[in-house]
Amino acid sequence: QVQLVESGGGLVQPGGSLRLSCAASGFTFSSYWMYWVRQAPGKGLEWVSQIDTGGTRTYYADAVKGRFTISRDNAKNTLYLQMNSLKPEDTAVYYCKVRFNGVDYWGKGTLVTVSS
Repeated sequence: QVQLVESGGGLVQPGGSLRLSCAASGFTFSSYWMYWVRQAPGKGLEWVSQIDTGGTRTYYADAVKGRFTISRDNAKNTLYLQMNSLKPEDTAVYYCKVRFNGVDYWGKGTLVTVSS
């Protein structure tokens, strides 16, 4: 079955960096667009970024453009999100997502806390 497992979250000071990973299994990873979505405390889901199957087309929310970089390693079935210049408002649970056979699958998320 489809499984997505995020890792790499933690506590970081404003201006710091983190790299999130999402290990995928149960589907042909290289054939699907992948997404990062986040949920800040007490708020709804917010789309962050997405990447095409080959890793050549990437898209970002305005809130993270220029600071975050999405990438993928199809040989390792892994999605990444490099987050630089982190701000307190980036504090959230970060989820990776795939739409497989018309159904959205989500990982359990990884918590990123940006605080001094």
